[in-house]
Amino acid sequence: MAGTALPTAAWSNWAGNQRSTATTILRPTSVGEIAEAVRAAAAGGDRIRAVGSGHSFTAVAVTDGQRMELTELDTGVRVDVDRRLVTVPAGMTLRALNDLLGARGLALPNLGDIDAQTVAGAISTGTHGTGAGYGCLATFVEALTLVTGTGEVLRCSADEHPDVFAAARVSLGALGVLVEVTLRCVDAFVLHAHERPAPLDAVLGELPALIETHDHVEFYWFPYTARVQVKTNDRVPTDDRPLPRWRGWLDDEFLANTVFAGACRLGRAVPALVPAISAVSARALSERRYTGRSDRAFCTPRRVRFVEMEYALPRAALPTALAELRRIVAGLPFKVLFPVEVRFTAPDDIWLSHGYGRESAYLAIHQYVGMPYEPYFRAFEQVATGLGGRPHWGKLHWRDAESLAPAYPRFADFLAVRDRLDPHRLFTNPHLTRILG
Repeated sequence: MAGTALPTAAWSNWAGNQRSTATTILRPTSVGEIAEAVRAAAAGGDRIRAVGSGHSFTAVAVTDGQRMELTELDTGVRVDVDRRLVTVPAGMTLRALNDLLGARGLALPNLGDIDAQTVAGAISTGTHGTGAGYGCLATFVEALTLVTGTGEVLRCSADEHPDVFAAARVSLGALGVLVEVTLRCVDAFVLHAHERPAPLDAVLGELPALIETHDHVEFYWFPYTARVQVKTNDRVPTDDRPLPRWRGWLDDEFLANTVFAGACRLGRAVPALVPAISAVSARALSERRYTGRSDRAFCTPRRVRFVEMEYALPRAALPTALAELRRIVAGLPFKVLFPVEVRFTAPDDIWLSHGYGRESAYLAIHQYVGMPYEPYFRAFEQVATGLGGRPHWGKLHWRDAESLAPAYPRFADFLAVRDRLDPHRLFTNPHLTRILG
């Protein structure tokens, strides 16, 4: 059995704001070992939490019981190029998956802006990119296999256990251990990226047209300014405008990470300088256009640590939310060092997806590590909740089951599936108890 007793096995997430110590670390290499571990834990009254790469800001992966790491799980890789389907172990990272697909002339239809998460972690928390024609990454799932709280190995799809499929694609790990995922892919494609500074009011005025005419649109608002940085990504036939290596290093490594980290440290040390730093940042970003392989255009390195809250709002509520957010930022007793990110997604039918049944605008707020954030995040959460917002499951929030149930039309259906698959709450922790009841 792949369980090693490590009484002081400390764990922390990427941001460093969540920590726990497990009684046992489980590193299974097969689905059979996972099922055996689940049955043993159930018999002994223990609890198990599967963890990914720690890129959630919430306590979703925290446990003082047994921690299961899927890095050594090998279920095999199966690629059906003709049908554009790939089946991979759930512990594989998105970065490894992107390279695997690229070598076979395939790609995921859309991605977020980081690729360090595991497949299981990304889909289970509702990770998403941007694009009015695309839902979260879980909408690409064609089938999945999980080990339930009774040790049963259950494969589900739209045709096989469809209720479990509707629940398990975004499940927060509450239904079982996700062990294998089949994803629907597309032929490999090239993106033309266009990044440009612009006035916020002008972007809001042209937003419907921007969303309609581009495959993927997002923008960043710089606090204490009326400026944003807009990024669009569009599919093009040829990679004829690659970003020079020096320019990629300058923009994405040196300016976006090294220089930005220095600006954040300066702002943390001398808060009065933050509005000026934000204004300089907003003006310093220049326009650029380039082409590249889809995953490399979607994903960028993130080395400056932060904490984050993100809300999915009805798309029509975005102008109101931004106006309220600007008011909140202006009135805080401390400064906000990070830009605010805005993205867009299509409706989907996954029960606990933030985009269930509606076109969404995602508004993500961040704060540099070591800076106060809770009053800022709580104030925005109050606004977002009043606008019908749904918190991203992997980002900080203070909602509970009573507050969340009205926001998700199929919340009760999800809980019913949970009762069936994990009747003894083998996979729970205090965070899930709060948000699911």
